[in-house]
Amino acid sequence: MKIFVSILVFVSSIFAIETNLTLNEAILLLKKNSSNIKIAKFNEKIAKFKTKIAKSYNYGNLDYTLNAIRSNEAGNVFGFKLQSREATFRDFGFNDFLGGVGQALGMAGGNFGAFTSIMSNPAMQNRLLDTAPNDLNYPGYRNHFQNKLTYQVPLFTGYKLTQYKVIMKDMEKLSKLDTKKIINEEIYQTKKTFFNISLVENYIKHLKKLKQNIDKLEDIIRAFKDEGYAKDTDILEVQAKKASVLSYLNQAKLNRELAYQYLAFLIGKKVSSISQVNELAPLPKDSIQKLVDRTLDLKMAKLGYKITKENIKLQKSAFYPMVGAFGEYLSADDKPFNDFFKHDSITFGAQLKWNIFDGGKKSAQFQEAKVKHMQMAEKLALAKKGLALKIRQIITEVKSKDFDIKAKQREFDFAKKVFEQYEGKYKEGLEKISDVLIKHSQEIQALLELLKVKTQRNQKVFELEKLLEGK
Repeated sequence: MKIFVSILVFVSSIFAIETNLTLNEAILLLKKNSSNIKIAKFNEKIAKFKTKIAKSYNYGNLDYTLNAIRSNEAGNVFGFKLQSREATFRDFGFNDFLGGVGQALGMAGGNFGAFTSIMSNPAMQNRLLDTAPNDLNYPGYRNHFQNKLTYQVPLFTGYKLTQYKVIMKDMEKLSKLDTKKIINEEIYQTKKTFFNISLVENYIKHLKKLKQNIDKLEDIIRAFKDEGYAKDTDILEVQAKKASVLSYLNQAKLNRELAYQYLAFLIGKKVSSISQVNELAPLPKDSIQKLVDRTLDLKMAKLGYKITKENIKLQKSAFYPMVGAFGEYLSADDKPFNDFFKHDSITFGAQLKWNIFDGGKKSAQFQEAKVKHMQMAEKLALAKKGLALKIRQIITEVKSKDFDIKAKQREFDFAKKVFEQYEGKYKEGLEKISDVLIKHSQEIQALLELLKVKTQRNQKVFELEKLLEGK
């Protein structure tokens, strides 16, 4: 039963439809479900692991090696026995040497003086020394099992590893800023869609009111026609206008549906309704300089400048010598792990490596790093100026749209009143129905223009927010 309930809760959470969704809730769902943000987070983790890899080089490498070999090659077999500390004089060929000495003793007949004379003979000496030892040259097959622990560590790299670690840490920070940029872009799309839905909802409300006005006007015309004050063409004209309003209304509903579908795509959940926001998004109130300092692009440019400075030190490290140390612990035998500590050995040492000549490569790379750093300094200065200009332009455009909104709102209010006046005059027989419908069209047009300006104004505000790192 518990398993069934758990499955039911899980399935219902997948297919749940969000109602009265607030903007903050939508942003939380976005951060949780957006694939683009998840991919960016994976990139952050990858950059973090690269930093760990850079740090790991300071600690060197400890390797375990197990070699299992079988050979009858003379050098190998002799080396195997030496390495396992089991070499004997027989392995050096003393068996054949002693055979020659025995022959000399036989020739001397047991006389030590004669033996000494024979052994002092250069011919005899050369014969003995030229004897090819069979045990050394033609050994039998031998197994060799070698266990080896090797540790290598850099002692001094000209600060290369230190700088490499610092650069990778900065690259990790850069990856986080990249993630924030992607999050900002996704939030930008979400806010824009959210505010567009709110605007369309209000637009639909206004259109419904306008349709109600047309319905009332149609009722009035039908009453007038019954009394002989209106013609059939008046009814047809108002019905045509009503059809036009219905077309606007249906188009607005379709646009709302598309906006809801896009919002669901962004946040990963179906949405049936939202908690509407104010039609006008608030503009950030910080000074231009503070807004510039908060931009992600400037932070990334500063980090890029810092990385190019660190790269100069990284390239300079090539002029220093490289010093490393190593240690090796080894045990070998013709049987695996046999008499391990009896046959073990230790080797350790150090190495200094210093490049004396490379055709000017190091110098060129060092100079290139310095030029890139100067180039980045110019880019940073340009970024500050460019971002300041861009922010000023956006703020100016938003303020301009605020004036336009006030003007369009007055035009809409005026068009609404004019229509009401013409409607009243038509009832009194002072205006033609065509003039009344023209005023109704002007009211719809004024409403559309007001909606358009509000949308453009909000979009500019969100463009500014997209540039900034959240507080």
